[in-house]
Amino acid sequence: QVQLVESGGGSVQAGGSLRLSCEASGLRGSMNYMGWFRQVSGKGREWVASIYFADGRTYYHDSVKGRFTISQDSAKNTVTLQMDSLKPEDTATYYCAARRNTSPVLIASPATYNYWGQGTQVTVSS
Repeated sequence: QVQLVESGGGSVQAGGSLRLSCEASGLRGSMNYMGWFRQVSGKGREWVASIYFADGRTYYHDSVKGRFTISQDSAKNTVTLQMDSLKPEDTATYYCAARRNTSPVLIASPATYNYWGQGTQVTVSS
């Protein structure tokens, strides 16, 4: 059974940093990408970043490029999202997700991800 568990959310002032972690179990090498999405109440789920397990290639939404870094620790089955220079507009519930598809096409589409974590709240105050 696949399980994704996020941790590391919290509250921080603008300009601060947070580090989110997603620990995966039960994947058994069947997933090829891990991604992070975020969602604000009343809005759709927005893609933030993804990483391709095979070669560590990373992909970012323009709004977080240069501020967020996604990385993987294969030994620990963990993917992290280091978030620096946080802005109030980064406030959301953040979800990690696992994707079986090997193509980067539609990598930003939540519909192409197969498994999801329960979410962790990030609040950035001005």
